[in-house]
Amino acid sequence: MSFVNYHTKEINCKIVYYGPGLGGKTTNIQYVYQKTSGDSKGNIISLNTENERTLFFDFLPLDLGEIRGFKTRFHLYTVPGQVFYEASRKLILRGVDGIVFVADSQVEKVEANRESLKGLEANLLEQGYNIEKLPLIFQWNKRDLPNTVPSQELEKDLNKWNAPSFEAEAVNGVGVFESLKMISKLVLMNLKGGLS
Repeated sequence: MSFVNYHTKEINCKIVYYGPGLGGKTTNIQYVYQKTSGDSKGNIISLNTENERTLFFDFLPLDLGEIRGFKTRFHLYTVPGQVFYEASRKLILRGVDGIVFVADSQVEKVEANRESLKGLEANLLEQGYNIEKLPLIFQWNKRDLPNTVPSQELEKDLNKWNAPSFEAEAVNGVGVFESLKMISKLVLMNLKGGLS
């Protein structure tokens, strides 16, 4: 999972934003990048194609203090949402420490959310991860649009693990940092548990 560099005294944690295509994963990371001070962020890498806003990943190290004398650094990734990028999604999930599942709240995206979550479970299982043991949160994105599914229905339909969840409008920054803070907290708690 997390990578510990004893030479530089750094712990590197990987958070992956997962969800259906054009659901707001990249928008989340871009918002965090824009609102984070220059000292605590690295370069953001964004690759776009004609069909999908993020082909491979976005990368944003965030410095979040120390654990037992080690500096913690978070690397934020998004996966491409479309199914034909399955190999990329599997690759990006390797070594994951925490997952933010970004669900698109629009009524017409209900099935895409289900398929994406099912794919996440299968990809994690294939790599030996148990989704129940990984830090996981849900973000109900695009709440500002008309024709959205009520959050309670999304909760019932997708969140069978009773993971923390947040309503969001990533394009306006609503719920973005709340989601990031919660997944970071869960990852750090998991990490501290493993260090004791």
